[in-house]
Amino acid sequence: MKPPVTPWTHLVPELLGSTMPGLSTRLQSIRRWLAYALIAAALGAPSFARAQVVVLANGSPITELDIQLRSKLDASATHKTPARQEVINELIDDRLKIAKAKVYGLEVSDAEVDEAFSNMAKRQNISIDQFSQVLDHAGISAMALKARLRAELAWSQLVRGKFQASLQIGDNDIASALRARNETDTLSTGYIYTLYPIMVVAPRGSSLPVMEAKRAEAENLRARFTACNQGLAMARSLRDVAVREPLNRSSGDLAPALRELLGGMQIGQLTTPEITAQGLQMFALCGKKESNAESPRKRELREEIYNKRFESEGKKFLDEIRKQAMIEYLK
Repeated sequence: MKPPVTPWTHLVPELLGSTMPGLSTRLQSIRRWLAYALIAAALGAPSFARAQVVVLANGSPITELDIQLRSKLDASATHKTPARQEVINELIDDRLKIAKAKVYGLEVSDAEVDEAFSNMAKRQNISIDQFSQVLDHAGISAMALKARLRAELAWSQLVRGKFQASLQIGDNDIASALRARNETDTLSTGYIYTLYPIMVVAPRGSSLPVMEAKRAEAENLRARFTACNQGLAMARSLRDVAVREPLNRSSGDLAPALRELLGGMQIGQLTTPEITAQGLQMFALCGKKESNAESPRKRELREEIYNKRFESEGKKFLDEIRKQAMIEYLK
């Protein structure tokens, strides 16, 4: 797996050498100085201080710049400035996670990281370029975010594979969770929805007035859309409106907000328009039937139990890895 933050780090462990007995102190010092010089040159940092290595985690360097970038990233997520040591510990954990995954033959490709980055943009209903601009305006490095994503993707693969048996959630686990909460699942009926995506197309990078005009078109279509047969035909006849192929979605697979929205809609209605990279998207609800599949509540409990077990197993495993790691503070 490629190192998470900068393309030059794969050279550093080799340049630093091992700490094997018999290796002269002078040789180690020369290798370490050369590694630092490469780091500073590769970053093109305006000052050596920003590129200065602060910590080595099993030979993988963490620089002052890494700490600054991660601090900004964490601050944006928590809305408070994280403690410096907390950030360093997080970066150390990321290096150790990636290294341990590598031992098991697990490598996260650049394409996987880019896909995760792209999915974050999609969840915000914006393009990748727009997402990068938002991060840049907030003073957040896309590079730092991708480094974080790489570590978490590698760790997720490793923990799921290593603890596969204990992460299996059976029906008895769900039933026990329901009893513990004094709940029954009789009120959580599952449904299969048939949805037609309808897009009011807008050119990429459209101005605010253009987007407002497109929103007005979408709302007008929504008001006139009262039945699927006639409504879909009408939408297909309109300029700059695209009707996609229908989708069948289980209520258990939907986000809670969308599940609640569809649960309160009548067949033949459109959802409210949402901005995407292609324009304004709505969904026509054209089918709804009860499903024998797992109900949304059971799905939520299954995910909740899984996440708790994953966190527990992952924490114990990371603690073991940390005990065996060589962490060297250089300043």
